[in-house]
Amino acid sequence: MRRQQELCEQANAMLKRAYVPYSNFPVGAALLTSDDEIYTGCNIENSSYGLTNCAERTAIFKAVSEGVKAFDGLVITGKTEDPISPCGACRQVIAEFCPPDMPIILTNEKGDIKETTVEGLLPYYFEAEDMDYARK
Repeated sequence: MRRQQELCEQANAMLKRAYVPYSNFPVGAALLTSDDEIYTGCNIENSSYGLTNCAERTAIFKAVSEGVKAFDGLVITGKTEDPISPCGACRQVIAEFCPPDMPIILTNEKGDIKETTVEGLLPYYFEAEDMDYARK
């Protein structure tokens, strides 16, 4: 993935910005656009847990809210023993906005890396075409 080292550094920097007073489990993300811009995100918790937003969704929503919808890579990091893995909700949001073959780097603060793709994270994801079937 282009700019992988920079993306990892920016994702790790987001660990310090995470708002995690309940779980103490910071997560950071850095999303690379097709125009070579980087959007970052951190997890933001809420005392009503269902209102919490994950780092990768924060980064994607920031980009989409600015009109950007073409992405080339995503790095997700955490203070975990092994490379972090995104939750199911994040996997579906990633699949909504990113191409199936887009590289995803799962890492941790120590620099351990696991490489995958959007489709590797969520095979058989729900997509827009599935909505057409439901309308028939």
